[in-house]
Amino acid sequence: MSTFLKIRNLTKRYGSLTAVKDLSFDIEEGNVYGILGPNGSGKSTTLGMVLNVINPSGGYFQWFDGQMTTHNALKKIGAIIENPSFYPYMTAVQNLELVCKIKDIPFSKIEEKLELVGLTDRKNSKYSSYSLGMKQRLAIASALLNDPKVLILDEPTNGLDPQGIHQVREIIQKIAGQGTTILMASHLLYEVEKICSHVIIIRNGKKLYEGSVEALDADHGYFEFGVSGDAAELINFLKSSSVFGKVRMDAESKKVTAILNRPMEASEINKMLFEQNIVLAHLVKRKLSLEKRFLELTNNSSN
Repeated sequence: MSTFLKIRNLTKRYGSLTAVKDLSFDIEEGNVYGILGPNGSGKSTTLGMVLNVINPSGGYFQWFDGQMTTHNALKKIGAIIENPSFYPYMTAVQNLELVCKIKDIPFSKIEEKLELVGLTDRKNSKYSSYSLGMKQRLAIASALLNDPKVLILDEPTNGLDPQGIHQVREIIQKIAGQGTTILMASHLLYEVEKICSHVIIIRNGKKLYEGSVEALDADHGYFEFGVSGDAAELINFLKSSSVFGKVRMDAESKKVTAILNRPMEASEINKMLFEQNIVLAHLVKRKLSLEKRFLELTNNSSN
C-alpha cells in the first residue's frame, strides 16, 4: 500500500503562538482519514501547510513518496479548505466550466461530477439560488473534476442542516468507495465515526492519537466502584496499580471510576481488593463510548 502523504515533525508558529507542534503521521492509499480535534486545535493549519498555502515553521511533508515535486503532486489532489469561490450570477455548469479552463480539464468531466453529487437537475440554476448544502456539494464536484487521487476536505458539513449533513456524508462515502483516498478535518466526533476508517486526534497542535477508528473504540473499559465508608484507601490502591489509568471520584454520587489498561474481569479486581481488606458496596464494569474516549484524550492534554 502506497504512502500518499508523509508528515514529519510539522510545526507552525505565529509569533509566540504555536498552532501546530511536531506533528507526524502518514496517509496511506485507499483509506478515509479524519483529523479530529476541537476548534482551534490546528486542523486547518495542518491542511493549509500540506496544500502549500501556509509555510511551515519546521518539519516537512512529502507527497507520493517524494517521487514528484509538491507543485506536480497538487495536480493530483482535490481540496476544499475554505468557502468555495463561485460566481453567483453563473449556473453550476458555467462555474465548473470556468474551473475546467483554469485547470486545463476537459468539459466532459462536468456532467459526471454533477451526477455524483446529485446536482444534475439543478445544473442550469444560478449559484445564487443554491442552498448551503447544494453549494457545498458543488464545491465537492469542483474538487473532483481532475479525478484526484486524494480529496482533502476541511469541515465539509460545517453549518449544514441535518439533511445537508446526510447528503454530504453519503457523497463522501461514495467517493471513498470508488477508491479515492480522503483526508478530512472535523471537530465532530460522530461525523468522523460514521465516515472515516482512520483518525488523527489533535489538540493545541499536538497529536494525541493516531490509528483506526475501530482501535480507538476497542478499549478495555472501566470499573465503577462504591464503598460504604471513606474511599481514600480504594483510590490510593487503584492509583498505585499499573492495571488502571485515570482514577477519579464523582463528588455527587461518591462513585469511583478507574480506566482499565488491560482486560480484567470484575471477579479478579474484587479478589484483589478483598486481599487489601477493601470491601466494595458497588462494582460494575462498563465500556467506554467512543465519545468518552475522545473526551479522555482531549481533556487530559493540558498543553
